[in-house]
Amino acid sequence: MIKLAGLFFTLCLTLSGCTGYAGSRLQTGVSGRAEVLAEMGEPAMRWQAADGGEQLAYPRGPLGPHTYMVFIGADGRLQKIENVLDVPHFARIETGKSDQAAVLRLLGPPAPEWTVYFEARDELVWEWLFCDDFSRLARFDVLFDGTTGLVRTTMQRPERRGRDGTAPFCGR
Repeated sequence: MIKLAGLFFTLCLTLSGCTGYAGSRLQTGVSGRAEVLAEMGEPAMRWQAADGGEQLAYPRGPLGPHTYMVFIGADGRLQKIENVLDVPHFARIETGKSDQAAVLRLLGPPAPEWTVYFEARDELVWEWLFCDDFSRLARFDVLFDGTTGLVRTTMQRPERRGRDGTAPFCGR
């Protein structure tokens, strides 16, 4: 019984440590920049908005299928938090028009260990793990022309790390 209670306590501590993963304790319009940083940590990337606001990127990969973008208004208050690794955000990437800076600002940094340059094709590939529309793990790739830095194409494919070679469920 003591072992079971210890296991339960450890599980509770583990779960409570994850509450800052998506900033779930933060309140839109109420929480300030300092609270965001205390809850979610230092962002991997940040951008200044023309209106004086700020955008902060919190990638949770390579094993986590989320990147949270936090938008802070010019008044220093939280405007919104959104997971950007989803099909609607991927659809904003324009072949032949979007460049690396635009993709970074839209999706956040890719997993460095999955970034590959193919010399023969003069192509750079960035990759993210995400939870697809069927709640399965998948990978999203953006392929850049190595000369122009513009998006050549994008693609998504299942993450086949399940026991039977299928994509495991990831939940939402």
